[in-house]
Amino acid sequence: MTATPRTRTRCEVWTRVMGYHRPVSFFNPGKKSEHYSRKHFTECAAANREFKLKQEMSRA
Repeated sequence: MTATPRTRTRCEVWTRVMGYHRPVSFFNPGKKSEHYSRKHFTECAAANREFKLKQEMSRA
């Protein structure tokens, strides 16, 4: 499926800052740069990696 420029809509990205949610488009240029340089991860993948490390350590 392809969308033409006429049918596309802007997607608003929100993030959690200091305990509340806020759209990234409201950030100043410095904060936007900081947001885009952050490393994003999924909780499940991070939890699985930690679990695997614990299993490997217990085998050694």
